[in-house]
Amino acid sequence: MTAAIIMDAKALNAFVTQEFGQVAADFTVDQVTDQGIRLRLQVAERHLRPGGTVSGPTMFALADVAVYLAILSRIGPVALAVTTGCAMDFMRKPAAGRDLYCDVRILKLGRVLAVADALIFSEGESQPVARANMTYSIPPAAPPAIS
Repeated sequence: MTAAIIMDAKALNAFVTQEFGQVAADFTVDQVTDQGIRLRLQVAERHLRPGGTVSGPTMFALADVAVYLAILSRIGPVALAVTTGCAMDFMRKPAAGRDLYCDVRILKLGRVLAVADALIFSEGESQPVARANMTYSIPPAAPPAIS
């Protein structure tokens, strides 16, 4: 079981809009779960590579943003949490013309590191198209101000 939920889907979507407006139109938190979150990528022409499939960098971005938001759902709006490691497997071609969604499961949430698994699916398909294991560094809490 992971830590208690601090930010729900509405709060996470508002955070993305406020802090990362350049990508906010692409991503929507569908739900915060007991284990992590589900993030949707609204696939557009700019996400495709030749051959009409979603590009690898786009799927990496989906996994990265999904894990980041899953962590924030437990620790609150810490904008400086950063990716420190990733292993990603691309397993099958995403279905053409469908959104992708990423289900994240937080495996470890410590004071300075978080580890999570992310599975990416084409909407309507039961088999994942990609899998990522990601590690994030969580910045230390700011020391109290001295007056």
